[in-house]
Amino acid sequence: MADSIDEQLRRLELRVEFLLAECARLREENRVLRAAQETLVAERASLLEKTATARARVEAMIGRLRALEQHS
Repeated sequence: MADSIDEQLRRLELRVEFLLAECARLREENRVLRAAQETLVAERASLLEKTATARARVEAMIGRLRALEQHS
């Protein structure tokens, strides 16, 4: 026999409650992921800067070594 209106409404209510909880969970997960992304973007920028600095120093050392080699 078909479910009563009360049973249908109760199932709908439970589904809405579940969806609200899921929405809240996903919102929090999204907040955490955005914070992690922000941290990683900052870390990447720092690493890129350090890499560029290291590359410049190595290139300068190579230049000095070549200059010393030519004077020898």
